[in-house]
Amino acid sequence: MLFFLFALTIFGSAYAFVGWRMSTAAGPLTQGAVWGLLLFHFAATFVSFALIRQVGPTDATRPLFWFVYCGMGVFSFLFSGLLFAELGWAGVRLFEGVSGGSILNDDRRKFLLGAVRWGVVISAGFASIWGVRAARRSPDVVEVDVPIDGLPAELDGYRIAQVSDLHVGPTIGAEFAQSVVDSVNALQPDMVALTGDFVDGSVEHLSDGVAPLAALKAQDGVFFVTGNHEYYSGARAWCKKMADLGAKVLLNSHAVVSRGDATLLVAGVTDHSAGRMIPSHKSDPAAALAGAPVCDVKMLLAHQPKSSVAAKAHAFDLQLSGHTHGGQMFPWNLLVGLVHPFSRGLYRFGAGWVYVNPGTGYWGPPMRVGVPSEITLLTLRQPTVDG
Repeated sequence: MLFFLFALTIFGSAYAFVGWRMSTAAGPLTQGAVWGLLLFHFAATFVSFALIRQVGPTDATRPLFWFVYCGMGVFSFLFSGLLFAELGWAGVRLFEGVSGGSILNDDRRKFLLGAVRWGVVISAGFASIWGVRAARRSPDVVEVDVPIDGLPAELDGYRIAQVSDLHVGPTIGAEFAQSVVDSVNALQPDMVALTGDFVDGSVEHLSDGVAPLAALKAQDGVFFVTGNHEYYSGARAWCKKMADLGAKVLLNSHAVVSRGDATLLVAGVTDHSAGRMIPSHKSDPAAALAGAPVCDVKMLLAHQPKSSVAAKAHAFDLQLSGHTHGGQMFPWNLLVGLVHPFSRGLYRFGAGWVYVNPGTGYWGPPMRVGVPSEITLLTLRQPTVDG
């Protein structure tokens, strides 16, 4: 309840700021339209959250979900644009206070307020249209070579297709999931790694949406670890469902694959926050390695990049993560690094590597601006010798 009240206060304040700035120096009709639309969207958002849990995406609820989530994206652009403009106004007021004079008379100030308001609205509109088109198209396939010290020749060229943060739910269904499956299978990878946050809703409501995942194919199998959104949606049921779809679910456990005499250990931990929701699912890299044989390469699947801190002592050669979405859309893609030191792409960490997939789907607004969706094809390579 306390979290709900906190979220209500934060979001309510953001909506109030946008309403205030959008209606400043506007006529009564514009003011009424602005506040009416903001209040309607604010209320519809909380209604949609309840419907996601109780009903899920249906022909009746899907139009509301699209209105709410597209509205979230538009609101995000409006909020960030108006906040940036507010910093500009603060600079003007500071200059006027220091100089003791006014550089803007009332008529000019009113004109600029209107110009800024419409400029932000038009920019938000274009960005939203662009963002929807970018988010709804088939994800890019990004190929990444990962040099592994001491990699046996038999594993040189080993290919792992990573899919993360698909978020089947209110606006992503079976059609989008099928396009991802088709793209992955066309790559003919040796292994498929599913690194969490595949759903936003219950097994009861989303079984049809995830059904295409049963067709994923790879010589050494499909491996799945939980993300935080699985725990919001019934993690135990989703782990069983993913197993029924043919994935090997790694709950602080491991598997070993081989090429000739060379061996690759695939360990998987539960989401970094899982222990707060299901104590027995507490993320534990040591448990994931319990009883594991000595292998030539050790790889960890962990939804959140911050799992690398606990995993560092276990000297994994490669960790595959997601969670961050790379910020997903402007301007949050510029700020995500303040929260996640590993936010998108390949990073050296200790003696190994961490790769963060920025998301194959999207969460919340069906938009991506500045951060394309991605299916990653990682290829293990023997390091090259310079010169």
